[in-house]
Order: sequence, then C-alpha cells, then structure tokens
Amino acid sequence: MRIEYREHPRLRWIALESPQVTVAEGLDVIEGLSQPQKTLPCRYFYDDRGSALFEQICDLPEYYPTRTEQGILEQYAGAIAQLTGACELVELGSGSSRKTRLLLEAYSELDYELQYCPIDVSAGILKATALDLLGQYPKLKLCGLAGTYEQALAHLPPAESENRMLIFLGSTIGNLDEVACDRFLTRIQQALQPGEFFLLGVDLQKPIPIIEAAYNDAQGVTAQFNLNILQHLNRQFQANFDLHQFAHWAFYNPVQHQIEMHLRSLTAQTVQLKALEYEVSLVAGETIQTEISRKFYLPTLTSKLESLAFHPLGTWTDPQGWFALLLCQRQCSSGDCP
Repeated sequence: MRIEYREHPRLRWIALESPQVTVAEGLDVIEGLSQPQKTLPCRYFYDDRGSALFEQICDLPEYYPTRTEQGILEQYAGAIAQLTGACELVELGSGSSRKTRLLLEAYSELDYELQYCPIDVSAGILKATALDLLGQYPKLKLCGLAGTYEQALAHLPPAESENRMLIFLGSTIGNLDEVACDRFLTRIQQALQPGEFFLLGVDLQKPIPIIEAAYNDAQGVTAQFNLNILQHLNRQFQANFDLHQFAHWAFYNPVQHQIEMHLRSLTAQTVQLKALEYEVSLVAGETIQTEISRKFYLPTLTSKLESLAFHPLGTWTDPQGWFALLLCQRQCSSGDCP
C-alpha cells in the first residue's frame, strides 16, 4: 500500500508500509525462526527505539565505522560533488542523515539545486530528520519514503533533476550475505539509468580485536539494540519474548570475514507470536542470529561492481585503510542502451 501526502511546501511524503499486520508480512520472521540456525531479518532492529539506539552506537568510542566514514566524507564530499555535478540524492537507510549533510553542504557550496530523497523503514526518525533538514536548508526540496529497501527501489518516484545519485552508506551492504548482496546490487543497477551514480560505503577487513570491540561495547548499548529486536516483534506480532531470557553474543567469523550477532537463549523456552499464529521453541544455549556484518576486500568488491556495469570514478579510504567510499557511474549494459 502506498500513501502519499504533503505536510510542508518543500516536503513530499510517501509511506510504503501497510499499517495493518498480516501473516504475509511476517513470513520472513516465520521463515527465519524455522531454520536449523534460527535467524531474524535485521530490518526489525529499526523501530523508533532501535533507530535511536543505533544513533547512540554510532557515537561509542569502540564503534569506528561511523566516525571513520564521516572523516572520509569531510575530506572528499567536495570531490564527489564535482565528479557528479548537480544531481538528486537518494539515500537508502538514511536514519538521521548525519553523514549525508556533508554531501548537502558540498553541493550547496557549488550552488547546485538541493534535492534529497531519504529512505528509511523507521517513519519516526525519517520524519523528524526531514523537518530538521528543511529548517537547515531553506532551498532544499525533499521527498521522504518510509519503507524497506526493496519497496523503495520498486517505487522510486521519477527524478526531478537531470541526474541522480543513489547513496548507501555505513557498510549496511555488509548485512547481506553474498547471494543477497548480488541480488541487491542488481536491483540498484535496475533502479538507476545509465549515467546516474552510486555512492557506496564499505567496512574493510582489519585486525579482529578492533572489529569485535565495535560490536561488544563496554556500555552495553549494542546489547540493548540487539535485544530490542525482540521487543519490536512483541509489539508488532503480539509475541511474548522475555528479554531477560536472552543474552547478546557477537563474534567475528574469520572464514566468512563477518561479524555475527546472535541472541542466546538462557533457558529452554517456547515463544508465541499470536498475530502470526506461530510459535517457536528454543533449548538452553540455542541462538537466534540477528545480523551479519561482512568486511570487504576492496579489489574483489570493485570487480563485482564492474561486472554489474558500475564504472568506478573514485575510491577514497581513511589513512588506516579501515573503511572505503566508492563512487560509481552506471554504464550501459546489454539491452538497456541505444
């Protein structure tokens, strides 16, 4: 279902989520909890509280990705704006748009028209951020999309400018396994016209202690974030997960080059999800995997992007080589150009 309305002269609002919970909408939960290694889709992290907790995580001393990527953008946002020229910015998983503001500043300094389309599954943080940005940038035109990545890519409104850049920061692409990542990049390719741009932020391979500390912070904020996924399911699907019967567990898998976040059941228990007419049983010590975060090898990723008709225009990293920003331009591929 798509609901479109305006509540500000420069804000167009599109809600893609259905307001009613149906069994069909929870099929991804049932499918994940039915596997031998139980899983939950990481999109359920991001209710309003989960989004707020993630913003706290981004400021933690152990959590290097946000400040490292932000540092790269502080140095190179101007170069990115010059390479693309004026274009509409479309961001998947925009959150508070803290890093995208650096791009808006860079385009503003070049006196380009500012058009921004933030996309987030959390309508609360999306709306609050949109109104804040409209106050900060008097000439900004904004179109907010509340929904999942898949929904948004399928329902992107036509660009209002001659060019467009799709932005995917924070190494969120690392939350997808290799097969899902290939499907996602194919959707990105299909959503962009030849000549349009793709800006991707990725976390790179590095010493394991640095990575593991980022997901096991001393203040326990990441643990709260992980457990909140159960609270979200309790509310959305009338479930009865007892958060006190689960513990946060995050570790690096060196074979897959990825962090894995799990919730470990502290006791044998059975949980009902009434709205889904489903129940799940766990034995003591059994885990539910809630997230993976893959760490990339830059040459391999660049080759993958080139195979999907994304021509690299620029790659920027921090001095330690911990994180990278890749700017690509969508090229013609078979059948889609004259």
